[in-house]
Amino acid sequence: MQVATPVTLTNCADEPIHIPGSIQPHGALLAFDLAGALIAWSGNAPDLLAVAPALDMPLASLALPAGVHEAVAECLESVESGEAPATALEVVIGSLQFDCIVHVHCERLIIEFELRHTASDAVAAFALKAHTAIDRLKRQKSIDALLQMATEQVRTITGFDRVMAYRFHHDDSGDVTAEAHRDGLEPYLGRRYPAGDIPAQARRLYIINTLRLIADVAYSPSPLVGRAGDAPLDLSHSVLRSVSPIHVEYLQNMGVGASMSVSIVVAGRLWGLLACHHMSPLQVPYSVRMAADVMAQVIASLVQSIEARERARMVEQAAEVRTRVMETLLHNDEAVRALLEHAPALCQSLRVEALVVTQYGKVMVYGDVDAGLAAAMVASLPESGTDLVERTCVADWPEVMQAVLGQWAGLLALRFDPATSGWLLGLRREQIHTIRWAGRPEKEVRVGPLGSRLTPRGSFDEWREMVRGRAVPWDAVERLAATQLLGEMNRASVAKHVEMDRARAQLLAMLGHDLRGPLHAINMAATVMQHGGATTMGSRIQASSTRMERLISQVLDMSRINGGLGLGVALIEVDLVPLLRDLLDEVQTAHAGLRIDANLPPTLLVRADGDRMMQVMSNLVSNARHHGDAGEPIEVALIDLGGQVVLEVRNKAPAIPDELLPTLYSPLKHTSVGNVRNRGGLGLGLHIAQEIVQQHGGSIEYRYDAPHVVFAVALPRG
Repeated sequence: MQVATPVTLTNCADEPIHIPGSIQPHGALLAFDLAGALIAWSGNAPDLLAVAPALDMPLASLALPAGVHEAVAECLESVESGEAPATALEVVIGSLQFDCIVHVHCERLIIEFELRHTASDAVAAFALKAHTAIDRLKRQKSIDALLQMATEQVRTITGFDRVMAYRFHHDDSGDVTAEAHRDGLEPYLGRRYPAGDIPAQARRLYIINTLRLIADVAYSPSPLVGRAGDAPLDLSHSVLRSVSPIHVEYLQNMGVGASMSVSIVVAGRLWGLLACHHMSPLQVPYSVRMAADVMAQVIASLVQSIEARERARMVEQAAEVRTRVMETLLHNDEAVRALLEHAPALCQSLRVEALVVTQYGKVMVYGDVDAGLAAAMVASLPESGTDLVERTCVADWPEVMQAVLGQWAGLLALRFDPATSGWLLGLRREQIHTIRWAGRPEKEVRVGPLGSRLTPRGSFDEWREMVRGRAVPWDAVERLAATQLLGEMNRASVAKHVEMDRARAQLLAMLGHDLRGPLHAINMAATVMQHGGATTMGSRIQASSTRMERLISQVLDMSRINGGLGLGVALIEVDLVPLLRDLLDEVQTAHAGLRIDANLPPTLLVRADGDRMMQVMSNLVSNARHHGDAGEPIEVALIDLGGQVVLEVRNKAPAIPDELLPTLYSPLKHTSVGNVRNRGGLGLGLHIAQEIVQQHGGSIEYRYDAPHVVFAVALPRG
């Protein structure tokens, strides 16, 4: 028992529409080989052309109207690789007027005689209208305005009842984005037609032969007569080519009596289509159709120009964003926070609604994304392989995540630093929208003249479909912007790693040098004490040990920060006032001549890690002592702002130079290492202080209130 072949869109795609074996009957066709021997003709040729064709009859022996043989000679002279473009002329045979079109395709000379019922002067008037229409098209500034003008002008010069402009999507479905029609017809504007309405082989013909007319949808084809056993005559470029019975049925279901389509081909792709419908038969003269075809070429050129300008604008904008991001990344030790500084501009450049940035296991969010969901999104990314991950619908995500994505469906993820698991994630929301289909997009399986096949829709009433779970896909320009951004971020990461390796080597060298001094002092003090030396050696040992402890503590803290471990901040309710008083007492005891003016409230409770906040306060006071003008007091204030607490440390000194501000919180700064005013410093203090404050949810800022240098720490109260 034979198994039936399933009926799918492939069956439609297999239809050999370029070799139909017949033509439309409003004209006749003669086909010759390149030697001039007749190999095929249409069944209606003897009546329309008053000739008696026979196989292998020489072209020169046919009594054709004046000018035809000259057009043939001109066409044959331009043949290259078995092809030659069309040449057209007007001819008269008996009482009938024809447009004669000559072309060569697949090494076959094809001469078509298309009946014309319109006088030459009327055709000339149509050509003048076309010239005016093209001038109007060139003035349009947007694609929507261009297409609307095109439908109106094509309808004016051709007389069709309805002219629609389709614009195709990435999936080859098409929206009616502009329309002009006579009164009384139902508008189709805004409706979408599925990709299956134009099978692949039809799209090919729309590209290589950009205009096709069906003068009478109810026509009876005129068959081609020729040598048995020869390959079917390829009519891809024929103006009289008979069309698919499936397409005829489609048009009849729409109530259409005549149809014309004009392709808008941009960069070799079927970008759009001007579809013309008439409710009764209508034959548009060849020269008028060619004017419409020229209009379509002008439209394609204008579309390409408008889209190129928009792409150039987007590329320029992306380059500006990229430059600003790179400057920040190269001068900031924490890529996550550096990227978030430019979150609005990055969202605009990548056309996303939210960002997630992660590095060293730390995840930070810009936009309406739950922190837990953001972490799960990061966990769903591949550990190795591609550095760019694109997801455009919920189904692209791991199955375990699909139920928790909520409003998010699209993802563009850039791995900017594989060594530290650094990712930048751009997110797009699910685009819930209603598609206004022109009838249900599914076709029915029926038995027709061609056997069991998919038949075109019988109803074109509007049918609405709610589409969920999909985001707007990224286009080529947006992918280019993302790829270029990824390349720049990768280079910045490599530069930071090189800098960090150099800093580590420098740190080890300095640490070895700086620890040698206190160790030598401790060793000498111990020797003196062994011999009953001065009791002041105990103080010397304590000071040296404290300095060693501070150096080692800073190195360990920086190691934890760079390793993504954090500083282990434990938040509890503490009173900052006694902590700060104890610190200031210790500083004044150690430096008897130092003057500190403190402005502190009686008490100030805040959720914080007391020990870590002591590090911050100690660092700021130490910086003020080392870099302030000699003999000038240090001013310390704790300020209660209700929901926020501010610690300010002031010292009289010149302003920090502008060129040093971008690296103020960077570790191992050249301006800090080996500073004559702070010989024991490694340039780590402000770097660690900033990390502590940020882990408390606060901020640390520098400003200059002449003549004072001011560092201010702001912490949330709760």
